[in-house]
Amino acid sequence: MFNELIETLKEQIVSSTCELIKIPSVHTESTNPSMPFGEECSHALEYVLELASNLGFRTKNIDGYCGYVEFGEGEDLMGIIGHLDVVPEGENWTYPPFSATIHDNKIYGRGAIDDKGPVIASLYAMKAVMDNCKIKKRVRLILGLNEERDWKCIEYYKKHEEIPSFGFSPDADFPCIYAEKALLNVHLKSNYKANDKIKIISIDYNNNAMNVVPKFCRIKLKIDNDNDNDIDIDECIINLTLIKKKHNFNITVRKENDNCIIIESFGISAHSAHPDLGVNAISNIIIILNELLKIYNINIELLSMFRRYIHTQYDGNDLNIDYKDESGKLTLNVARFFLENNTLGFSMNLRIPVHTSIDRIKTTFNNLFENTSIIVSFDGEKDALYIPKDNNLVSTLCSIFNEVTGKNEEPIAIGGATYARAFKNFVSFGANMPGDEDMCHKVDEFISIDNLILSTKIYATAIYKFCS
Repeated sequence: MFNELIETLKEQIVSSTCELIKIPSVHTESTNPSMPFGEECSHALEYVLELASNLGFRTKNIDGYCGYVEFGEGEDLMGIIGHLDVVPEGENWTYPPFSATIHDNKIYGRGAIDDKGPVIASLYAMKAVMDNCKIKKRVRLILGLNEERDWKCIEYYKKHEEIPSFGFSPDADFPCIYAEKALLNVHLKSNYKANDKIKIISIDYNNNAMNVVPKFCRIKLKIDNDNDNDIDIDECIINLTLIKKKHNFNITVRKENDNCIIIESFGISAHSAHPDLGVNAISNIIIILNELLKIYNINIELLSMFRRYIHTQYDGNDLNIDYKDESGKLTLNVARFFLENNTLGFSMNLRIPVHTSIDRIKTTFNNLFENTSIIVSFDGEKDALYIPKDNNLVSTLCSIFNEVTGKNEEPIAIGGATYARAFKNFVSFGANMPGDEDMCHKVDEFISIDNLILSTKIYATAIYKFCS
């Protein structure tokens, strides 16, 4: 019923999306209490609130942490939650990442699909319903500014504002996501005592984020030739070359003048929810390093345990846990590798199937390393999201998508953590279309204009059906 109406709003929707993308709302540290996530995130919030106010909505800036746009009357509150912050732009874009370049009927820019385009689609969907329909509930679009970091924005919202009774987030995929795996970061570390043969001097992993498959890692080794256990540096380089050739890893090895060896590992970035789509530079370099040290009878327990229990094709078997259910298998991304203050360690991001408890994973890790020199710690814990497929929210949203698009899609499960986890009885609903490449966090991120407009129609239909 909204198709023709939203087509008349197409120019405004595209223009508003472009203007929002042009704001480089990457989190920055701030001492300004009214801009806790930095000036640009604040600018993005003010832009949307002013736009919404001009469109006739009630708006509120919640102390700079987040904001909302609302219409309708009644006690019941339907929520839509999206975020205006974005990940850093990255390198090698075809078009400047904050230019909002339109090419081939696509809007290119950081945040186009995650989450600025979908937020604007939701806003204009609300506009279409507000101006043309009578509804019995209030509808509130909640605008977060810290989703890409640690969700302090939504924590603040929950302490100060009304909690919606149900709703969705345009933060992932259509037709509807009914299950999202649990998240857990696992950190393994131990004291590092340099031996008298081969010493690890430094490790650089480009400050890789926990939710990204690392594409680079560099290690500097010092080869000691000042005692009776002399090791020939050229022999080391030959051994490293043979090891990397055996594994077919993209690794370079070179000698430095101060009797050092530089090992650089190159991988392919991907979201840690899908580590199989990337190549882990850290995992590969740990394997290479461990095998080199074994040749010279040097044992670093942390590296040996990694090689034994984790490696690169981790599927949970070695840890003796149930690792697969309807949401997929347990996955693991080795995100960081560090040497700091004589402590050697690495950090992993796990995505845990919805029917496997986080406590069971913690117990397994603790038991595995209990009689070793390795210290285990955990953080970044997020419970799984699971709403059965036959739940009214899930089934209705999925049927709305199929009705508007003429498709016959089923609800899906993912390994990612979407903004839907912010509230109970929420699921993610778009805006990435089935079968389309997910450009979230990628270079040359874009949203097609056709899908932007189609998403607006889908969201308007959903708002109307749930609130009329």
